[in-house]
Parts: sequence; structure tokens; C-alpha cells
Amino acid sequence: MSGAQIGALLRRRVHDDASVGWHETDDAYPLRTFRWEADAPRGSILFLGGRGDFFEKYLEAFGHWRARGWNVDAFDWRGHGGSPRLTADPLIGHSGSFARLVADLAEIATAWRDRTAGPHVVMGHSMGGHLLLRALVERRIVPNAAVLLSPMIRIRTPLGVRLSEVIASWQVRRGNGARGPWKESASAANQVDSMSMMTGDLERYLDEQFWLDENPAFRLGPPSWSWLAEAFSSSRKLRANPEVRGLHLPLLLMVADRDRLTHSGAARRLIGQLPNVTVRRFGKGVAHELLREREPVRSVAMAAIDDFLAAIAAPGGQF
Repeated sequence: MSGAQIGALLRRRVHDDASVGWHETDDAYPLRTFRWEADAPRGSILFLGGRGDFFEKYLEAFGHWRARGWNVDAFDWRGHGGSPRLTADPLIGHSGSFARLVADLAEIATAWRDRTAGPHVVMGHSMGGHLLLRALVERRIVPNAAVLLSPMIRIRTPLGVRLSEVIASWQVRRGNGARGPWKESASAANQVDSMSMMTGDLERYLDEQFWLDENPAFRLGPPSWSWLAEAFSSSRKLRANPEVRGLHLPLLLMVADRDRLTHSGAARRLIGQLPNVTVRRFGKGVAHELLREREPVRSVAMAAIDDFLAAIAAPGGQF
């Protein structure tokens, strides 16, 4: 069986050795969790998806790391994936507070670190990358290393971030925080545009639709006004936070220069000058979801992560 065939099988089934469960948070909210332990672990990975994600989207990457000796854990964010929704409309991606999401991450990460073998590496994609960086700056989590994949440091918006934050915050004050600012379009043109923003790989894009057909409750549409207000505010404060410069743990930052969802330049300016960071940039034709991109882009991204993990797991943890 070819590597491509094995990858396709991994993407559309949860392996028998993996387990899906629940973690009840300190406020009695159930977070849907994923665990896939290696036979002789070299270390442990905690993976954080983006807005609207569910961990099944990354099973191919999880299988890759697990085959190389890494325990892999993940969870669906509060209000996302298979975790319960927060509004009456299940298609609205709502968050009343990013601080609550950081608290959820801290709680999950503490239990994960206590339970698993080190070194401990946290990886965050998009919104997950933003919340990971924020948790690091706030000293809420203490991994040995971190990987930031297309992190949401500045959102791309046609109105600009300042005006967009003003509008979103105004809508929250008006009592519209749990409502969505637009309706999701099912038109063919919209689907093509959505794919082009996420990945250039049709088969991997269709994997997401496969899982949504299998689990319709995973489907999520537009963010709420409150999520937008929180995202703009939290990103602005993170960009201005001098504590970011105090991060000394090994970091791998991976960005697509033509990312249409997050501003890769803002991520490089904030993170790229840190003392222990490795930056990998991907040029023209590469979209937001680096781990689900077409070949050979995806393989290059995975190889960069493999090299980073090997350095972290090396005797003495030299980097």
C-alpha cells in the first residue's frame, strides 16, 4: 500500500488504538477529547485546532507523529467540533470570553502533562496558535516546546482590524453577542473560495465534508459577534504585550505568506525575533492549513516539524 493510500485511510477513521472521551472542566462543561498513545513514547504532543475545527481533521498528522513514537492528545474547543454548543443556534461559533478558552487549555494541559511522558510539546493551529501563545505568555502552561501553525495573531479583514473591533464590540453592547454577523452560503462559488483559503488539496478538503456527513453536529458556520470582538481584542493585546519577548522555550513558527485568513507578517514580527524560534515560511500557492495542504507542501511542513521534534527529544534536549 502506498503512502498516499495509508494517509487516506488514516484521515477517515479513528484508529482502534486511539480513544475518544470527555474532560469535565471546573465549571462542569464537557470537552470532547482524543488520546492516542505510542508503544514506547519519545514524548507527548498536545494539539490545538482552530476555530470550527474538530480533531478528526488532523488524524493523518496524528498518525504520522504516533508512528514516530509520540503520544498524541487533542480536544475540541468549547463550542466547537463535538463539544457542546454555547448558543441556541448550533451553527454559530460563539465564545463569550477567550480567557475561558485559555482556562480550558490550562486545565487540559495540566492533566496531560501529569499523565504523559516528556518532553511535552504543544502545537496550535490558527485560533489554537493564538490561545497557545497567550497561555504561554500568561504562564498558564509550561511545555518544553511549542509549534505555532498559521497562528491567529492578526485577522485579515477588509475593513481593517480597528474598525472591525469597534463594530463587533458595539454589536456585543447592543445585546447581539451570540448572533452571527452573516449567514453561511452553500453556493458552489463560496465552497470553492472556502477551499482555496484553507488548502490546495481537494481530497483533504473533502475529508472534512466526510466527517461532517458522518457527524452533522460537528458543523459550524460563522463566528458570533462576541467571538469576533474577543478575537480582535485578544489579538491586539497580545501584539502589544511586552511579555511575549520573554518567551525562551524552543518555538517553531510556520506560516504561509499568502494566507488569506491570518496575517503571516504580523506573526513573524511578533514571534520571529524571539531568541529560540525557528521560522518556516511557505510561499505562493500555499493556504492556511499547512498540515492539510497538497503534496509536496504538506510533506515539507511535516518534515520541518519532525526535525524540530527530534531536536527536542534528543538526549539533553539540545536545540
